[in-house]
Amino acid sequence: MYNEIDLDIIDINSEPPAEEPGRQYYFMAKCRRYVKAESERLGRPLTAAVVTFGCQMNARDSEKLAGILEEIGYVRTDTEDADLVIYNTCTVRENANNKVYGRLGGLQHRKKKNPHMRIALCGCMMQEPSVVEKIRESYRFVDLIFGTHNIYKFAELLDAAGDSDSMVTDIWEEGRQIVEELPSDRKYSFKSGVNIMYGCNNFCSYCIVPYVRGRERSREPDDIIREIRRLAADGVVEIMLLGQNVNSYGKNLKDPLSFAALLEKIEQIEGIGRIRFMTSHPKDLSDELIGVMQRSEKICRHLHLPLQSGSSRILKKMNRRYDKAHYLALVDKLRAAMPDLALTTDIIVGFPGETEEDFMETMDVVRKARFDSAFTFLYSKRTGTPAAVMEEQIPQEIAKERFDRLLREVQKIAAEKSAALTGLTLPVLAEQINEQDQSLLTGRLGNNSVVHFPGTADMIGKIWDVELAECRGFYYLGRRKDGLS
Repeated sequence: MYNEIDLDIIDINSEPPAEEPGRQYYFMAKCRRYVKAESERLGRPLTAAVVTFGCQMNARDSEKLAGILEEIGYVRTDTEDADLVIYNTCTVRENANNKVYGRLGGLQHRKKKNPHMRIALCGCMMQEPSVVEKIRESYRFVDLIFGTHNIYKFAELLDAAGDSDSMVTDIWEEGRQIVEELPSDRKYSFKSGVNIMYGCNNFCSYCIVPYVRGRERSREPDDIIREIRRLAADGVVEIMLLGQNVNSYGKNLKDPLSFAALLEKIEQIEGIGRIRFMTSHPKDLSDELIGVMQRSEKICRHLHLPLQSGSSRILKKMNRRYDKAHYLALVDKLRAAMPDLALTTDIIVGFPGETEEDFMETMDVVRKARFDSAFTFLYSKRTGTPAAVMEEQIPQEIAKERFDRLLREVQKIAAEKSAALTGLTLPVLAEQINEQDQSLLTGRLGNNSVVHFPGTADMIGKIWDVELAECRGFYYLGRRKDGLS
């Protein structure tokens, strides 16, 4: 839709539309007039920096923010010496909050030098009332605060902040509607994230996400299909379907549709060569989904399936709603259906009450599941979650010693799994010129492993057959099948 709208012909002297997304295009047009006038006054373009903290969903939200800024007339910059700086925040761990507070201190000095500078904060961290209160009291130079549920209102809020002499705050406790028909400035022209749902209903005892992202809301399948078709027409060959728990997609729709059925619809879209998704919750991983993945020629042979702990006792305390036996049974099903599947995971070490026996249960799952890679984390208290007030918090030195043991085991198995692919010829999506060697391209296998191979810039965005000539631990050196080496 947004490709068809000319902001310059929108009458900004009329009342703004009530319906979305038309209302936002009205405010984009209004902001564009301001940016143009200010640029002429200063004799230079206005610049904007979008700084992203956190997960893939935050990165996708930032692409939307950047797209709106581009339509308005800002010139993107990577430096925070910009006329507009927006922090899209994460709050999964409290040190993520502290990073933002530290960065804000630096922005205060920049704003003193450039009093016309605007500073905006959005994302998960802003959904916490205590955070907003602290910013109001200690960081009064911030111009705009909004949360996770009203990202689409960015242009309208930016306009409001421009007309206000004080901080503008717009935080919603829950999502009211899903608005996706807005500009987006993708990081890559050939691949893109696609939100299929928002929020989370799982309430794991260590996790703040359901409190800041809200309850699960699935997008209508027709809207998702339409967006992906548009992306394919624009040259996108790989999509990443995004949600806090994609396996529970569709349960709250008026006409429920399973995630597996949605994948089958997406696979029919011409031009899309690869389909990825994350994140999957083990309790909702269905036989139907495994069957669709097994039959698919487009769904990547890669599944990220967070374990968190191998101890059934700790999993119960985490409120994960599966146990060790259930998880290992899923792994067996997946391996039987897709022997070439790359399985990755998340593991938390040092959860409250974890004993050495509990930790050894985790090590046992790691050895049996043989993950291709794992994101390992030391448990960190997250204020506002049930786990933060649990008894038997594990001393840091004990948790760290266990973490180091786990990391060594994970890395040993991952190296063995990587080495086993040496000599195979597999399809690689070329993503960019290699940062260290301009004669090489850097790309990814379907299992998400990195491959460096000879090539030129005109090959970026296409899928090539590459022989994995040498394994260097967690990446490969390859040669094109057609002989380019």
